[in-house]
Amino acid sequence: MTRTEDAQTQDPVIQVLRLDQGIPVPSYAMEGDAGADLCTTEDFALAPGQRRLVPTGIAIALPLGFVGLVHPRSGLAVRHGITVVNAPGTVDSGYRGEIKVTLLNTDTDHSVSFSRGDRIAQLVIQRVEHAGFVEVSELDPTERGAQGFGSTGGFAAHSSGNQGSKR
Repeated sequence: MTRTEDAQTQDPVIQVLRLDQGIPVPSYAMEGDAGADLCTTEDFALAPGQRRLVPTGIAIALPLGFVGLVHPRSGLAVRHGITVVNAPGTVDSGYRGEIKVTLLNTDTDHSVSFSRGDRIAQLVIQRVEHAGFVEVSELDPTERGAQGFGSTGGFAAHSSGNQGSKR
């Protein structure tokens, strides 16, 4: 069943304000892609370990009940070590300013150069749930309890200071 045949799926309409007429509006590269491409308005280079707040020339109006999540591009990550520092970055439905992306070059040896119009990140639009928060004197017990940060294992790395890591 194609997207147009699915009567239960109604894609949200996102208003886009192009702040830089030379930059394309976000778009999906392929049918079915989750992320729409965001491009840079500037030429710049990231030295090893450097981060930079990069403008996209785009502002959006998300409907109430939706969020925009800014994700790294997998090709930039695997080929050049470029990631988004606070991935995913959050664009709230009430925000109307320019979307900017904090890029980080994790490569320890090579700089990476970008040109105006290069695709730098992906914008994923999702529905959000709003929860009610209720203060309690204690939480229901679970098997895991308060154990966190690697407590369930799933890794085989060992360091000299931690010989007994779980597998």
